[in-house]
Order: sequence, then C-alpha cells, then structure tokens
Amino acid sequence: MADRIRAGEAKTIQLAAPISGYALDLESVPDPVFSQKMVGDGVSVDPTTATLRAPVDGKIVQLHPSNHAVTLETAEGIEVLMHIGLDTVELRGKGFSPNVRLGDRVKAGDVLIEFDIDFVALHAKSLLTQMVVTNGDRVAEYIQQSGMVESGRDTVLELVLTEPANAAETTGGEVVISEPIVVPNPSGLHARPAAVLVNLAKKYRSNIQLLRGDDRANARSVVALMGLQIAHGDRITLNADGPDAKDAILALTAAIRSGLGEAGASPAPASIAQSDLKSPPPQPKSSDPNLIMGVAASSGLAVGKTFRVCEQTLNVDEQGESPARERRKLEDAIAAAALEVESLRAKVHAQGNPGKAAIFAAHQEILDDPDLLDTATSAIDKGKSAAFAWQQTYSAQAERLSQLSNELLAQRANDIRDVGQRVLRILTGVEAIAVKYPTNTILLAEDLTPSDMANLDRDRVVGFCTLAGGSTSHVAILARSMGIPALAGAEARVMDLADGTPVILNGTQGTLRLNASEAELERTQLRIARQKSMRAAELQTAFEPAITQDGHPVEVAANIGSLKDAEEAVALGAEGVGLLRTEFAFMERPQAPTEDEQTGIYRGIAEVLGPDKPAIIRTLDVGGDKPLPYLPMPHEENPFLGERGIRFGFDQPELQRTQLRAILRASTKGKLRVMFPMIGRIEELRMAKAMLEEERQRLDVPPVEIGIMLEVPSAAIMAERLAKEVDFFSVGTNDLTQYTLAMDRGHPKLAPCLDGLHPAVLGLIDLAVRGASQHGIWVGVCGGIGSDPQAVPILIGLGIKELSVSVSTIPSIKAQVRSLDLARCRDLAERALTLETASEVRNLVPLEGD
Repeated sequence: MADRIRAGEAKTIQLAAPISGYALDLESVPDPVFSQKMVGDGVSVDPTTATLRAPVDGKIVQLHPSNHAVTLETAEGIEVLMHIGLDTVELRGKGFSPNVRLGDRVKAGDVLIEFDIDFVALHAKSLLTQMVVTNGDRVAEYIQQSGMVESGRDTVLELVLTEPANAAETTGGEVVISEPIVVPNPSGLHARPAAVLVNLAKKYRSNIQLLRGDDRANARSVVALMGLQIAHGDRITLNADGPDAKDAILALTAAIRSGLGEAGASPAPASIAQSDLKSPPPQPKSSDPNLIMGVAASSGLAVGKTFRVCEQTLNVDEQGESPARERRKLEDAIAAAALEVESLRAKVHAQGNPGKAAIFAAHQEILDDPDLLDTATSAIDKGKSAAFAWQQTYSAQAERLSQLSNELLAQRANDIRDVGQRVLRILTGVEAIAVKYPTNTILLAEDLTPSDMANLDRDRVVGFCTLAGGSTSHVAILARSMGIPALAGAEARVMDLADGTPVILNGTQGTLRLNASEAELERTQLRIARQKSMRAAELQTAFEPAITQDGHPVEVAANIGSLKDAEEAVALGAEGVGLLRTEFAFMERPQAPTEDEQTGIYRGIAEVLGPDKPAIIRTLDVGGDKPLPYLPMPHEENPFLGERGIRFGFDQPELQRTQLRAILRASTKGKLRVMFPMIGRIEELRMAKAMLEEERQRLDVPPVEIGIMLEVPSAAIMAERLAKEVDFFSVGTNDLTQYTLAMDRGHPKLAPCLDGLHPAVLGLIDLAVRGASQHGIWVGVCGGIGSDPQAVPILIGLGIKELSVSVSTIPSIKAQVRSLDLARCRDLAERALTLETASEVRNLVPLEGD
C-alpha cells in the first residue's frame, strides 16, 4: 500500500526497487542511523536476491571502498544512497562485487553491485538494504510502497520535488580552523559515523567543511563525506565560517575524537602535534661542533662565506574598506602576480631549464585555484582587508599541506607560501628587495622558494643551506638543474652563524664544515677545480664506448620522460634509452592521449635515436600513488601494494591496449622494446604478453623484444623461470629497495634509510642475473643506483650489462666504466654480498676525492 508522507504539487521522480524482497519503513530498521533518518528518508528492503540495481537513471557519485554502498545522482540533482546490509562495512569488501565505477552513468535496472547473499547473511548484522535520499531538502513528499517488490519492475518510492532553496546566509562571525584530528573509527567515516557528523553539523548556522590535505567536503553532506573515503588514522581538520563557528568547531571536534558514537572507536590524541607519543624523533645532530648535518639536496662541493637571508616583513591591516573594493584589490594583485610568475618561468626557460620552468606553471595554477579565491573572498565579505584575508587563506592551506605524511605533498606547502607571499607583497605595496650577494656566498635561510632560486645571482652564490625543505622539494630540483650544491633540513644552529663565516658545503654528503683550516679550504678548492676539469674531459669523450680497461663492454643508456630528454641524451653520448617513462604523455591533461598521439610521441623518440640505438618503452606505470586526473581511482590504504603498474593496465584494458598498439605502430621506425612494470607473478607476465601479441597480430607488424621491470622481490626470486618468457630484465632499484626493506620511499622518516646498495637488495640483483644467465638474456639497471658512482663497479661486477642513467650523468658514468677493471669489479661485488649494511658496501668504493 502507499504511505503518503507529505502532499504537494511538483515534479516527481519514481525510484524502482533496487533489490527484490519485502519493502518496509526505515523506522523498522534496527539501526538508529537509518531508523532515525540521520542519513535521510527512504525505504528498506529485506532482500530475496543478491543483485543491487539502479533505481533510476543517474551518475555514480560515490562507491564505498568496501563495495557495500553506492550513491547515484539523478539528472535533477537528487542523491540516492543504497546501503546493502547493516554493519557490512566491517566485511572490508568480502562478498561484494561492484559492476560500476565512480563517474559511470547508469540506466534504471543496470546492475550496480552483486553480492554473496549467504556469506553476508552469516557475517553481517542484517541483510536489510536501505535506499535513502541524502539531500532531502529537495523533496517535498515521499510516497512509499510496502510489501513484496521486484527490482527493476516495481516502484518502491516516489519523490515529489520542491524548488531548491537558496543557501542560508552566514554573514558575520569568524573563520575558525580546528586542530588536526586523528579519525579513530575502525572503518573510517563510512555511512553511520558520517551521518552522525552531518546531523551535528546541521545544528549550526555556520558553513562547515571537513578537510583532508587538499580534499574537502561539506560537513552537512553524507555523500560528500563518504566520497572522501576517510580511513582509520587519517588526519583531518574542520573549517567553520559563520556566526557560531567557534561553537561548531569545538562540538564537532570532540564528537569526531570520541568516534561519533561508533563501537570500537578508541579516542585519538587531541592532535598528532600535541601527542608526546607521536612526537617525531630528533633530527640527526653532529657531535662535532664544527660539523652541521642535514639532508643532501643537491650534490657537489662549495667553499665560501655565509650570508643569512630573511623573509620580508609585511604589515597587514585586518580591517578593510568596502568588500567590493577589497575584492577588486585582490583580483588586481593576483593578476599582477601572474605576470611576475610568467616572467620567472620565461627566465628559467631561457637559462636552459625548460623542464624546470614547469614549476612556475604550477605556481600559475595556484593563483587560479578557485578554493583559495573563494575562501579569501568569504573573509573579505565579512569586513576583512584583502591582504589579511589572503594571508590567512594561503597560510592555512600551506600549513595543512606541510602536516601531511607524504613528503612530496608536504613540501609543496613551500610553493603555496611562495605564491601567497608574492600576492601579499603586491597587496601591501612593498617592493621586492634586490639582495646584493658578496662573492662566493653560501646562503643560509630558514627556507628558500622557487622564486628565490630563479632570481639567484649564480655568479656570486655558490651554494645554500636551509633549515626546511628536503631532497624532493622544488627548490632542491631547481638547485640540481642549476648545478648549485645545497643542503636542506639542517640543524637550527646554522642560523646562528655570523655573516662571513668561512665554510665548506658538501651537498653530496649533506654536511656544512665550519672553522676549516686554510689548508683544508685550499684542498677542497683544488678538489672542486679538479672535478670541473674532469667534467669537461668527460664531455670531450662522451661519444667513446663504455668499455672497461680489460675489454668488457657496458651499455650506458638514458632514463628519459620526453622527446627533449631523448635529444639531450643523444647529444651527451647515450647508447640508447633504457627507460622511457610514458607517464609524461598521460599526466597534466584532461583526457588520455589517443593512439595516434602516442604513436607520434614514440615514433618521434625513435627517429631521434636513429635505427641503431634501442629504446625501452615502459608501459604506463600509474596507480593509487600516482593517479591520473581524468580517471578517478578508489582510495587505497596502501597504494604501493595496490593496483599500480601492470595491475592497473589489466583493470583498464582499453588504456593498455591503446598504448601497446601505439608502441607497435611506432616500432617500424626504430629499435623499440616493450617493458612491463610491477610484474610479481608469472601469470601477470603471460597475460601482458598475450595482450601484446593479440594487438600485434591485428596490426600485422613484426614482433618486438619484451622485458620486465624487475622491482618486486618475487620476480627476482623467480628470475630463472621468468627468464624463459622474456628477452631482458631491467632492475628498478628504487621500488625493489622499498619492497625489500619494507620502507615507503616517500616516507618522511624512513626515506633516508633506503639505499639500493643494501646487501639484501644486491643479493636479489645477483639472483636475478644468475637466473637470466641460465637462458641467455641480459640484465640492466634503470633505477637510481645506476647513476650512483659508488654502485657502478659493484653492479658491473654482479653481471649487469646495461646501465640506464640520468641524462646529465651519461658522460661521467661512461668515463667511470672506462676507468674500471672487470676482475676488480667482480671482487668488489663478491665482498659486497658478504657485508651487513649499505654503509659498509659504500665504504668499498670511496667517493671521488675521498
């Protein structure tokens, strides 16, 4: 029978039963989140079938990682959440098989999720399946059908819509940001705790948003919160803007910390920053008062005198003139800043660093960020000055980024500050200070920005040392491209040094030597001069083959990511391309490149290399840790162990096949080889090969050589069996090291402990070479240690036939090979395999000049 809740005349939407069974009122569901309609109003079905279907045409806007809940949005903007069973989030996806992905458009009756009804019935609290409207403010009336219903045939809920209401005004009050909150819920913010949070948020008039890093969601929207896929242990913040913002933040922060009423949620500490148990370990400190330690940011030696630089102090008035006038000021300042950024980009490009000029293209995107502008404008509308609103906005966003556990993302906070300070300087009418550096300056600073780097007087600044930053920051990247030795993350006492203090900066080892004797300073300067002379000599002999003194040839190839890289590699004597990272063709664009576009890219690189130089093309290596912007990927608790590399290729076969076809088409113009990443099982390799062969036969082109990236320990252990299937191996030492040592290479604390010369990693490489030799195939190295002078002799001694290195190091690596003796290399390799630590291995091959 029909149960009419409210009446009225308006547009209607009919929702079919999402699953066959007995329909009943939500009040009957033994879960207060649904029975009290915290998520929204709707209907429950006691299912008799195991297939969840779309109740109406729409778009999938949320799919829970545990695959037990899905939300679609109708053309009218109505969000319909379907939740299979009760407490099914605790099954962690077991028993559920989704047939859709985020962003898919579906028709009424399409299969959304299939599930094992017996398994779920045995392991969940209930099979009752709920269908609720999460944005009920758009619904004037619910007309519900009770009794037996059949999915795809019977209407179970009719919605009578009302006109969307205007957003409530929240003028007045302040912007309040919570301290970081650690989510204690065992399954994160799934439907139940999200609904509790939404109902609490609705009690306040302020606009409230939940933020995790760069992601944000309206705290009044269950779908938006679930869409963030907040997991247990994630660190979030709340941002409230309005008349009762402070009260809202206090109440919601306390509720989240307590677990939002969910069983099993252990209260988390107030914030990571305040928890003594989570305090980071002290930074390494030298026991030598004349030696300051830090992180090696840009290799090289420099001798000079210190010069401290400080950030300009800008005075900002909190109160502004009329909102319209302040908004115009901000818009004009952003426009002026954009011109300055473009000027810097052109300057870096003209200095011979076109790739690094892209850093300033990222700065332009920050200036165009709508969230920054919206947040600042909101504060302006409350009477704040443009300068104050902008300063508060960019500072808060930079602070959030800096607190992320991912080092790469955390260090992008510096880019936000760089751009933010530029706009703020323009708003306050302060001219940028043109610093006159003394000759042979070694800069000391709390931090430097990419803008600072672009404006450095390279004739006078020979190196720099900062308290902040790391080896992956944009500043470090620019320093390496400019050939400036640099040290980051230094001990705080470095800022106590008086200007003019003589120092020796070792960017390779990450140290700053104080009070060096005249003799030591002179020896270091002679060493620098000798190194420059050697670099010049290496360039003169760059095109000579890399053959050891006793006649053993080693191929030195290049790791590249673009056509320009290929041109530079050939000009520096590369004997081929050992790794073409094809991700560059897929990133920073609104959609995947077409087959023709990819064919043109690979063909262009083949033509640059010519008919005799090989190019190994690695198929697309993206995944949970390197997502594509136009292809949403579900959040993974451990993306390095998730769908990445070849696994992602199998999940997206159309993407994989298109790329394989492009490589095969381009192979007629050069010596192209295909390499599959992240092969851990022989089944994966055979599937990839079969896919390649199917496309080759369709195109009717000659076969190409096939290899795998050897970066998973299981592949090294299985090398002898895998070698039967391929033409070559290429060791990706970066990933092989992180998987072998069980350390995330992006982890801010553990990354410094990762060293590809660890005896365990060398043991796996040795195993791979021995397995390959059983079937007459060669092994190369394309990971970071291929460019490491301390690793080169050991790798050659292990039997590595090809070194694929960073483009800039090609001449020096070739020269080093020519200075070696194979017998000596084999002896070093044998000794390295018997050692216990990476540092012991490195001591076998002293650094140049040590």
